[in-house]
Amino acid sequence: MVRGTAGDLQPKCRIDVAAELEAPVPGLHSGADTGIPVADVEKNMREALKPAASPSELVVYPDAPHGFQADYRPSYQPDAAMDGWKRLLAWFTRNGV
Repeated sequence: MVRGTAGDLQPKCRIDVAAELEAPVPGLHSGADTGIPVADVEKNMREALKPAASPSELVVYPDAPHGFQADYRPSYQPDAAMDGWKRLLAWFTRNGV
């Protein structure tokens, strides 16, 4: 999520285009993910979404590791995954998806 990490396969990072978004974004993040520091989600992504004035929703599961929603991985966290799934379904309903 850090600016400047774009590459050939990902010309822009999501944080680079956050202020331009016209639709709300659901974000379910793991607080124990070493690849995306929670500070980046809390500070950078939330701040980057503000100019878009969209009803985006970012949720951080503090103790969940990367891949916490994947029930085939050792990192699976059933409680966080189920909560995330319920939130995502509610987000789809609220946003007409």
